[in-house]
Amino acid sequence: MVQYEIKITGRVQGVGFRYFVQKRANDFNIKGWVKNTRDGSVVVMAQGDFNDMETFMDHLRLGPSMARVLKVEKSQMPELEDFSDFSIRY
Repeated sequence: MVQYEIKITGRVQGVGFRYFVQKRANDFNIKGWVKNTRDGSVVVMAQGDFNDMETFMDHLRLGPSMARVLKVEKSQMPELEDFSDFSIRY
Protein backbone atom coordinates (compact mmCIF):
# COMPACT_ATOMS: atom_id res chain seq x y z
CA MET A 1 0.00 0.00 0.00
CA VAL A 2 1.34 3.43 -0.99
CA GLN A 3 0.08 6.99 -0.64
CA TYR A 4 0.99 9.85 -2.97
CA GLU A 5 0.28 13.55 -3.12
CA ILE A 6 -0.07 14.29 -6.83
CA LYS A 7 -0.11 17.74 -8.44
CA ILE A 8 -1.44 18.04 -11.99
CA THR A 9 -0.89 21.23 -13.98
CA GLY A 10 -2.17 22.41 -17.35
CA ARG A 11 -5.76 23.01 -18.44
CA VAL A 12 -7.22 20.94 -15.62
CA GLN A 13 -9.92 23.18 -14.14
CA GLY A 14 -13.32 23.70 -15.71
CA VAL A 15 -13.01 20.51 -17.78
CA GLY A 16 -14.43 17.88 -15.39
CA PHE A 17 -11.02 16.80 -14.17
CA ARG A 18 -12.01 16.18 -10.53
CA TYR A 19 -14.94 13.99 -11.58
CA PHE A 20 -12.66 12.12 -13.99
CA VAL A 21 -10.16 11.51 -11.16
CA GLN A 22 -12.90 10.30 -8.81
CA LYS A 23 -14.24 7.86 -11.43
CA ARG A 24 -10.77 6.46 -12.16
CA ALA A 25 -9.97 6.20 -8.44
CA ASN A 26 -13.12 4.15 -7.92
CA ASP A 27 -12.24 1.98 -10.94
CA PHE A 28 -8.88 1.09 -9.35
CA ASN A 29 -9.96 0.94 -5.67
CA ILE A 30 -7.96 4.08 -4.81
CA LYS A 31 -8.91 5.95 -1.63
CA GLY A 32 -8.32 9.64 -0.89
CA TRP A 33 -9.46 12.96 -2.37
CA VAL A 34 -9.05 15.47 -5.20
CA LYS A 35 -9.40 19.27 -5.19
CA ASN A 36 -8.77 22.35 -7.32
CA THR A 37 -6.14 24.78 -6.10
CA ARG A 38 -5.96 28.56 -6.37
CA ASP A 39 -3.00 28.39 -8.77
CA GLY A 40 -5.13 26.56 -11.37
CA SER A 41 -3.76 23.08 -10.74
CA VAL A 42 -5.43 20.00 -9.27
CA VAL A 43 -4.10 18.16 -6.20
CA VAL A 44 -4.84 14.51 -5.50
CA MET A 45 -4.14 12.60 -2.29
CA ALA A 46 -4.32 8.95 -3.32
CA GLN A 47 -3.73 5.68 -1.52
CA GLY A 48 -3.82 2.16 -2.88
CA ASP A 49 -1.98 -0.91 -4.10
CA PHE A 50 1.28 -0.02 -5.90
CA ASN A 51 0.27 -1.56 -9.26
CA ASP A 52 -3.20 0.04 -9.15
CA MET A 53 -1.59 3.40 -8.33
CA GLU A 54 0.73 3.15 -11.34
CA THR A 55 -2.23 2.48 -13.66
CA PHE A 56 -4.18 5.31 -11.99
CA MET A 57 -1.22 7.66 -12.59
CA ASP A 58 -1.22 6.71 -16.30
CA HIS A 59 -4.86 7.83 -16.50
CA LEU A 60 -4.08 11.10 -14.71
CA ARG A 61 -1.40 11.87 -17.31
CA LEU A 62 -4.08 11.64 -20.01
CA GLY A 63 -7.01 13.28 -18.20
CA PRO A 64 -10.49 13.79 -19.65
CA SER A 65 -10.87 14.77 -23.33
CA MET A 66 -11.17 18.54 -22.72
CA ALA A 67 -8.14 18.68 -20.41
CA ARG A 68 -4.56 19.35 -21.40
CA VAL A 69 -2.18 17.88 -18.83
CA LEU A 70 1.23 19.51 -18.93
CA LYS A 71 2.84 18.07 -15.81
CA VAL A 72 2.16 15.41 -13.16
CA GLU A 73 4.31 15.47 -10.03
CA LYS A 74 4.02 12.89 -7.25
CA SER A 75 5.45 12.75 -3.76
CA GLN A 76 5.23 9.60 -1.68
CA MET A 77 3.79 10.27 1.76
CA PRO A 78 5.74 8.74 4.68
CA GLU A 79 2.59 7.72 6.58
CA LEU A 80 -0.73 6.33 5.41
CA GLU A 81 -3.95 8.12 6.31
CA ASP A 82 -7.17 6.25 7.02
CA PHE A 83 -9.40 6.94 4.00
CA SER A 84 -12.73 5.15 3.61
CA ASP A 85 -13.49 6.31 0.04
CA PHE A 86 -12.44 8.77 -2.67
CA SER A 87 -14.02 12.22 -2.47
CA ILE A 88 -14.02 15.57 -4.23
CA ARG A 89 -13.03 18.42 -1.92
CA TYR A 90 -14.17 21.98 -2.49
